[in-house]
Amino acid sequence: MLDQRSAVRDVPGAPSAVTAVSGLVEGHAVVAYCMDARVMGGSLGSQEADTICAAITMALHRDVPVIGIWHSGGAKLADGVESMDGVGRMFAAMTAASGRIPQISVILGPAAGAAAYGPALTDVVIMSRGGRAFVTGPDVVRSVTGEQVDMATLGGPETHSKDSGVAHVVAGSDEDALRHTRTIAGLLASSVRELPRAPVARDPGTLVPTSARQVYDALPVVEAVLDGPVEQLHEKWAPNVIVALGRIGGRTIGVVANNPLRMGGCLDSAAAEKAARFVRMCDGQGILLLCLVDVPGYLPGVQHERSGVVRRGAKLLHAFAEASVPRITVILRKAYGGAYIAMNSRALGATHVFAWTNAEVAVMGAEAAVEVLHRKRIAATPDQQIANLREALVHEQRKATTLDRAVSLGVVDAVIKPVDTRIRVIDALAGLPRTRGRHGNIPL
Repeated sequence: MLDQRSAVRDVPGAPSAVTAVSGLVEGHAVVAYCMDARVMGGSLGSQEADTICAAITMALHRDVPVIGIWHSGGAKLADGVESMDGVGRMFAAMTAASGRIPQISVILGPAAGAAAYGPALTDVVIMSRGGRAFVTGPDVVRSVTGEQVDMATLGGPETHSKDSGVAHVVAGSDEDALRHTRTIAGLLASSVRELPRAPVARDPGTLVPTSARQVYDALPVVEAVLDGPVEQLHEKWAPNVIVALGRIGGRTIGVVANNPLRMGGCLDSAAAEKAARFVRMCDGQGILLLCLVDVPGYLPGVQHERSGVVRRGAKLLHAFAEASVPRITVILRKAYGGAYIAMNSRALGATHVFAWTNAEVAVMGAEAAVEVLHRKRIAATPDQQIANLREALVHEQRKATTLDRAVSLGVVDAVIKPVDTRIRVIDALAGLPRTRGRHGNIPL
């Protein structure tokens, strides 16, 4: 995986299941450690934990990403408390490095117990098709609970990319997993080292339907605004919001975008957690943020209230309000209610806020607002006249929620044409101070 390497820590004596090296990835310095499943199944004892701690310490001193390649049965059973203490120190080292340097994990085989929690503490988890991650394996599950399950169903890529949210990226093979690792490591390593390039005119507006009710996939819009293809994280988990790493004007940027193709782009508990963790990772690493907003609100319903949408949705508010990195918001079509606030509004500290020409910023959509504001008038109207009345009231309501008020209040800086989006974002980012948050990246 590395272009060139040198050993981080050579320990004489019994063979170790972990090797650590430093080297280059696409010209960027990194440190990496790897488990060898041929040595006691890659199990982790005190010696292996010390090697991983040494790799993390070196990466901290050099201020470079650290990459872990995981294929391990977990803590060494025969070593008892000694191995558990070593694994605990490994967890502490990962936590101490959180938010200070990028930490990337690649799961290529079974990763059980301690070897599952290790990747979960890092910023980005990549799984190959052969990767597995679980606290306890199928045999223990069967003996304790009686459940019949295989390794893939218990902790395979499908489970962790779609249901649990553990895996950020799923790759079709080990080679593909390492390719994704190199790309992501390069983006994270060069987040503040690239010089802006000349902007290229593109028109993302051609990819967005004018009707606020018509769905579309936001990923092509993201790629049209950025330099090109992006590295999307958590593609299958909470797909109603897109989080991705890419470049704009040659600089690394993190993107949070509502995706109307899924749930109409509404926010829910999982989407809020997904976006909040990504925002905190970018803030801790000094990565610029861009929010592309097209959101009708939070998804309503008993199930969502019980799942903690208030508590979990607040994580996104906290993440943006706490963030120190420059961050730009572009409102594409609509930004309603609490979801408008949560998607990097000016009130939460957005550096710049732009809105496309026909965008709406309101407490709720015009149709819903009319039903609330004019309920009695509509109820008193003859049935044959209700449709015309509603149409007229919606038209008036839309006129009352134009962007003029938002601009006059300073919550929107400028109304822009969609074709100018890329250039306006690049110009807005130019000359902004390079800042970063001072916090860890807790696995929300």
